Amino acid sequence: MLIGEVAARSGISARMLRHYDRVGLVRPTGRSAAGYREYADADVRRLFHVEALRSLGLTLRDVARALDDPAFDPVAVVDELTAAARERRDREQELLDRLVRVRAGGSTAWSDVLRTVGLVRALAPGRTPSGRLRAALRVTDPHDSDGAALAEAALAEPDPNAAGALRWAAARAGASAVPVLAGALASSDAARRHRAVVALAGIDVPEAEAALRTARTDTDPAVAARATLALAARGDVRTVADLVTLVVTGRADVEAAEALGSLATRHAVRDEVGGRVAEALPTADTASRQRLAGALAEIPGSTARALLERLAADPERPVALTATAVLRTRAPDE
Repeated sequence: MLIGEVAARSGISARMLRHYDRVGLVRPTGRSAAGYREYADADVRRLFHVEALRSLGLTLRDVARALDDPAFDPVAVVDELTAAARERRDREQELLDRLVRVRAGGSTAWSDVLRTVGLVRALAPGRTPSGRLRAALRVTDPHDSDGAALAEAALAEPDPNAAGALRWAAARAGASAVPVLAGALASSDAARRHRAVVALAGIDVPEAEAALRTARTDTDPAVAARATLALAARGDVRTVADLVTLVVTGRADVEAAEALGSLATRHAVRDEVGGRVAEALPTADTASRQRLAGALAEIPGSTARALLERLAADPERPVALTATAVLRTRAPDE
């Protein structure tokens, strides 16, 4: 498959696919009859392995080690299983607490209890992933109690397809799914907090945005990064400084650069973005300066151009080449 087809089918942006190719993580190894580079089946499988590992919060460097280094520490697998056991324990406790609250609401609420119990049984870990996926898609008119059940199931779902369907269904439930997801942000398990943020990102209500603001200061960098990117996607210009930091550190730097470009273009914060980049440059190492130069490609305006001209004279050749290449692609008035 060519890059456009892979992007359309996988949901991974062509920019990210090119970045994977550039850093040597996933490179198309096939050739079409016309001589174009194509993704072979093995390349596509590796791509989905990369995405699965990234969803756990691993950096691209750690993903490469996990896939290619035979000496990679398998203790991480044990830690993941431990986290899953804790998630199941937390989910059962949350279900118990919710049923107690419903019972306290009086007899009228028992219809919600029966509906919730039926949905929870259909979403139970003992069912097949395809069965859980179908159960999520059957919830066409979510009740308040459905939101909590769907959110709990999404937090515990190991299958990526079923997890996506559960997050979609929880998003349709709206505000009723938020309390469970927001509560998961207090979990001791960073992976659970990360899944909660991913689910909250798809729910367009003020309560979800408030929870994302809490997660933005999470102690786990992957959780904080995902919350920052979700808020930036909602047009929150207060994320600019954190987005620049993500570019500098190399964590989700491609997505952060795209978010900065979107904010600068749609919300007129190009000067603030340029100012934050200028502040970061004096202490940035070579790799960080190169990433910042690449990120400036997304930023219009004279401030970004001036920074690129400065970086084009950088003593480190990779930085200078990147900045020069970006300058060549910009229109004269940008």
